[in-house]
Amino acid sequence: MNTPRDQFQQAFAQALFAPSEAAHPAVRALAMQPAFAVYRNTVMKACIDALQANFPTVAQLVGEEWFRAAAALYVAADPPSDGRLLHYGDGFPGFLRGFAPAAELVYLPGVAQLDTLWREAHAAPDAPAADAAWIARRTPEQMAALALAPHPAARWAWFDEQPVYSIWERHRRPSAVGDGLAWRGEGALLTRPADTVNWHGITQSGCAFLDACASGASLAEAAEHALAADPQADISAMFAALLRAGAFAGTSASPASNERAP
Repeated sequence: MNTPRDQFQQAFAQALFAPSEAAHPAVRALAMQPAFAVYRNTVMKACIDALQANFPTVAQLVGEEWFRAAAALYVAADPPSDGRLLHYGDGFPGFLRGFAPAAELVYLPGVAQLDTLWREAHAAPDAPAADAAWIARRTPEQMAALALAPHPAARWAWFDEQPVYSIWERHRRPSAVGDGLAWRGEGALLTRPADTVNWHGITQSGCAFLDACASGASLAEAAEHALAADPQADISAMFAALLRAGAFAGTSASPASNERAP
């Protein structure tokens, strides 16, 4: 039920992100007051600060002045709907993709996506990672039928045309800076098997493997998806690297519940 109080609160919230003359009649007189402008500026600054904290790599790449100007436009177009500003900005990568001043920075939306994935991995629920030793004790038939779910904190993405991961990593970890940057597609895997978010490069076949696992596929089925992405993929080495990275959630107490019937 939309009560008069609810309507007033909604109109008040909308007025914070709109010109005073465009405010709802119920709050227009209030929105025209100088004190409301101060409050509006405070709210806007908090939202921009949150975006700068949530997208630190983007801010490093473009500079604070450019970032905050772009963020102000984004906030006006897509204000937060959740008071937990850690979760604010899911639409920011898409905004940058259509933002004319960023047209020449073709990698910037991808970098923003990786900042988003880092934030999601950081805030994801804790869970044990899969036990590689237990998996190694499975027979080949059991291994093929095993369905491993990605860890709740695992995030991955493939970028077809730009070295987005290398650009992002060089700003997140300055020690990763190298002599050159090969302009080609790259993938990124972010995991948090313990307390710290870790990141790794990942192949397109690795992303396809994880996509299949996320849909409930068995390891044999996931391997088929990986080979469809890259027929030359070394499935054993790729799976071992994913296990070391903590990309999979721990199996249940009853191993049979994680095995798919043939």
